[in-house]
Formats: sequence, C-alpha cells, structure tokens
Amino acid sequence: MAKSRKRSSHRGNGASRSAAPVLPGQVVLVLQGGGALGAYQVGVYEALHEAGIEPDWVIGTSIGAINGAIIAGNPPEHRVDRLHEFWARVEQHAGVDALELVPGVASAMANLSTMVHGLTPFFGPNPASWFGPHMPVGLDSAAYYTTAPLRATLSELVDIEYLNGCETRLTVGAVNVKSGEMRYFDSRDETLAVDHVMASGALPPAFPAVRIDGDPYWDGGIYSNTPIEAVLDDKPRRDSVIFTVHMWNPEGPEPESIWEVMGRQKDIQFASRAKSHIARQKQIHHLRHIIRELAKHVPEKSRGTAEVRELSSWGCGTTMHVTRLVAPRIDGEDQLKDIDFSPSGIRARWQAGHAEAHRVLALAPWRWPVDPMEGVVIHDTAATPGHELARGVDGFSGKTR
Repeated sequence: MAKSRKRSSHRGNGASRSAAPVLPGQVVLVLQGGGALGAYQVGVYEALHEAGIEPDWVIGTSIGAINGAIIAGNPPEHRVDRLHEFWARVEQHAGVDALELVPGVASAMANLSTMVHGLTPFFGPNPASWFGPHMPVGLDSAAYYTTAPLRATLSELVDIEYLNGCETRLTVGAVNVKSGEMRYFDSRDETLAVDHVMASGALPPAFPAVRIDGDPYWDGGIYSNTPIEAVLDDKPRRDSVIFTVHMWNPEGPEPESIWEVMGRQKDIQFASRAKSHIARQKQIHHLRHIIRELAKHVPEKSRGTAEVRELSSWGCGTTMHVTRLVAPRIDGEDQLKDIDFSPSGIRARWQAGHAEAHRVLALAPWRWPVDPMEGVVIHDTAATPGHELARGVDGFSGKTR
C-alpha cells in the first residue's frame, strides 16, 4: 500500500554542525555494497552531517543498505552515534596485538578469524554447512554463515517506526532468487522491516536468502551493486544532488600475480559498470530535455490534444547532479579487503570518506554552470586511481569526536 511522503525538515541540528548550504534539489545518498569497505560510506555521511546536510533519500545495497537503514532509521542527532556503535561492534580484534610487530601476519590472522568464527554481532558459523555443500538443507539454510546476530543488532540500532515515518526515504535493493530480477523496496511505497535490510545484504553463498512475503531474496549487489538507477528512474523525477559512494574502483594497475588478479576481478565485478549505467542515463535524460524543447514548438491549438500530451509527457526539465566519491586504496590491502574489519582498517576507511566528502563539499560542483539541455550532470571529482592511503595502527574507538 502506498504511503504519503513527509518532507524532512532536518537541516543542521546540533551545536557542532554548520548551517546547511542550499543545494539545488533533493539530497540523495547512494551506497554500494562492499562489506568492511562500508566504513568509507560512514565517513562520507559524517562529513555531510557536520556540514548540516541530511539526505532526503538513501539508497543502498548490502552494507550500503545496513548503513542506510541506520541513517534513515534514526533522527539526525542520533545517526552518527548509531553508526559508530554498529562499526565498533563489528570490529575484528584478532591479531591486533601483533599489528606493530608483523602487520602482514596480523592482517591474515584477523581475516582468518573472521572467516572461521564470523563477527559476533553480524554473522556466525552455520552448523547446516558442516554437512557439506551438496547436502540439500533447503534454501533458508544453504549458506556458510547464519545472519541471526545481524537481525538482533539492527533491531537495536534501527528505529523501524521512525524509518517508516519517511523523514528520510530509504530504498534497498535485493534480487529475487527464483526470478533473478532486481527489486527495490522503498519506504515511500511500502512498510519496511529489518527483513528488507537483511535481504539486501544476503550475499550467497556466505549468507542465506531472506524471505519477503514468502519469496526468497539475495544481496542486490549480485545484480547491481551501484543502485543509482533507482533515483534516475524515479517517478516523478525531481531536481537532485546525488552523492554516489563507491568502494570498488573499476580502474587500477595491472595485476602481476594470481592473488592480485583475484583482487582486480572483485573491483571490476562489484563496481557494476556504474560509469556506463550513468552515461546511459545521461543520454536518456538529454533526450527528455530535447522532447521538452520540441514540445514548445508545437502549435498552441495542438498542445491540448491527447496525442500531443502523451508525447510531451516523455519530456522533463529536471537536473540531476551526480557526484562520485571513490574510496582510495589502503596501503597493503588485497582481495580480502571486504572482510577487513580490523580497527585500523575501519578507521582508515572512515577517515578517508570523511576527508573526501569535505573536499567535495568545498568544491560544491553543483554550483558550476551547466548546459540547460543536460538532465544528468556528472561531477567526477575522484582522486587519481591507485592512490594509496596509509593504514593507521590506532584502534577505532566507536565514539563520536
């Protein structure tokens, strides 16, 4: 059942936040999936929050859906605290004591512990998997881990009633296991629950499918890991400033080993052809602006006919500013970076997102002159591909500054 959409009035609460800048349209935050890399997204959000900017709409997949639910499911003054709490809970401390002595070994120990034992507030070993991969245990149990701990964690950190009040619209993407089709669950149009967020993060074969109204769903990232089409195809279309937060960079150096090849394969796969998708949408919206201009040249006596009104409805005059923020490469990371929940890894990515968002906000590219015929304006302010960020050795405390 469709729900009415309440406009958010939150723009800059809190003594430590600056007055909110005026942006040309609704503010949309688009968050990719990427496991531990999601700490970068939270740094981006924290910088927006400090600048007095709260998103009108958050769209997420996988870890992006989890971060997005925590943002949309809490009042602005509690969001940063809740995000810090989630990421503090999922830190992997195995190997931390050895970090300064043998960094490579410490990282391997932490990742091995995550794979063997899971992360207590997130996921744990699934006993059903011990019977082997060929045992027909049923779809709901066919996974290496159980995500029951995540359900409890989200229930504590996300206020579902507040989320469904639509102060901030939330959309999460998941794939129907049987049809293979992507579905976006939207708080504007239906009541969302923890199950919808869990479904968006149910990455197989690690995590089990989650059922919504009886149908099984998997992580939306296996279909589209950059769910920007949800806003570019939205109806009615609206002027927007869209912050797309990317943790996977499709551009990178030539790999020289099988291990590096596996890492590059992941980057390319989970970047999900975001650039080509946006370029295609740019072309479509350009044509919509052309239709709008052509409609102005139709004789006035013909404009009121049903046929002309139908044809003109394909045109529009909205402008969507798409600003890309791409996570830098952390020194020493490899193809297991998406399970690097070490305190230093989380802190480094969080700080990188925070710094990059502040840089973009200072540039404010949505203020730059644009061609009025362009419906989608791409602001690619990403740092040079391959840029490395040093990993700190200090732990992430999970406390707000």
